[in-house]
Amino acid sequence: MNFQDLNLKVNSDYNIAELPTGEEIQVKKYLPVSDKIDLIDIALQKSEQNGVFNEIALDMHFELNIIYLYTDLLFTPEDREDEFELYDKLNSNNIIISVIGAMEEGEYETLLTYCREMKDNILKYRNSAAAVMRGFIQDLPTKMREAAEVLNEFDPEKYPELMNFVTATNGGRSIFTNAKIPAN
Repeated sequence: MNFQDLNLKVNSDYNIAELPTGEEIQVKKYLPVSDKIDLIDIALQKSEQNGVFNEIALDMHFELNIIYLYTDLLFTPEDREDEFELYDKLNSNNIIISVIGAMEEGEYETLLTYCREMKDNILKYRNSAAAVMRGFIQDLPTKMREAAEVLNEFDPEKYPELMNFVTATNGGRSIFTNAKIPAN
């Protein structure tokens, strides 16, 4: 039998979340894998601050993206302008917990586990030798240009002065020796 003969389609069924306000919204039973990857990637990107993940921001962006991607709630650009305020409104009115409760069993926990594992993997990679080497290689052209500028601006007539300074700062020893600094 050919796969095409199965006539399979991605599940587009949904559950109903009854909100504390009395309204009902649709919550997808299945979210395509590419959307799940986007959900996690966006949450991680938006929660990173100076190379560190802000855990509160990670939870917020993760749950906002659950709302954006799993529900039929529509948000204007103005609604999404201040995501902290939007999250506070949704969370304090128990909208988020209602949506999570309407998701398929284990879906939220599985996604949250993937998100945490991806965050840990990113942090492990950044601290690995491969990441250090990659950063060194990426910075090398810039550092080489800076070194070339220093060499181009160096006045050879000032070399003796420079060597006197270096010798003085090295405890009176030549920089070309590994002898101990003489005791006073």
